[in-house]
Amino acid sequence: MRTIRPLLAAVVAALAFASALLFSAAPASAHDVAESTAPANGSSVAVVPASVSITFNNRPLAIGSGVTVTSGGENWADGAVEIIDNQAVQKLREGAPAGEYTVVWRVVSSDSHPIEGTFKFTAAAGSTTASGGSAGASPSASAAVPTAGTAAPGTGNGQPAADASQPFPWSIVGLAVVAVGLVIFLAVTARRKLAASSDADSGESAE
Repeated sequence: MRTIRPLLAAVVAALAFASALLFSAAPASAHDVAESTAPANGSSVAVVPASVSITFNNRPLAIGSGVTVTSGGENWADGAVEIIDNQAVQKLREGAPAGEYTVVWRVVSSDSHPIEGTFKFTAAAGSTTASGGSAGASPSASAAVPTAGTAAPGTGNGQPAADASQPFPWSIVGLAVVAVGLVIFLAVTARRKLAASSDADSGESAE
């Protein structure tokens, strides 16, 4: 019986390991997600804001990030994307006209996987001058912030892009299969040892 107990302990440990792998597979493979945008997707603002932003559930990486803000066939993004806490902020050039804007963003999430999406907003008036643009954009941006949490970014076919980029965790599945195989092997070995031990005890009793 002394030889059986270590085998049973190994079986229990392998089962616990396999369970931990299976239950941790889903959260481990999840990438960061965009929680809201400013302006909110589909919203209307009084004037073109000084910047647009996307808020994520975690802080994205600064490398490989890009945001385009297009209206009338022209990209009004000004400079590189700024990562501020868990937000990606893109400034807009002065002189942006009134109309509908399409924002296409792409960042590298905290787990080093790229995610992307898109959202739209409409501005009733443009930032036509340097002074007017700076003065007019600030109220618009501050007015858009309270509504940022009310709508997730993405159009009808844009939002699932982040999920579509997630690779299936085959390595986790492979480890789980190996662990289950180890459990089966140890269980069979333990059963054979137990049977052999029982036969030996029966032979000694017969003598």
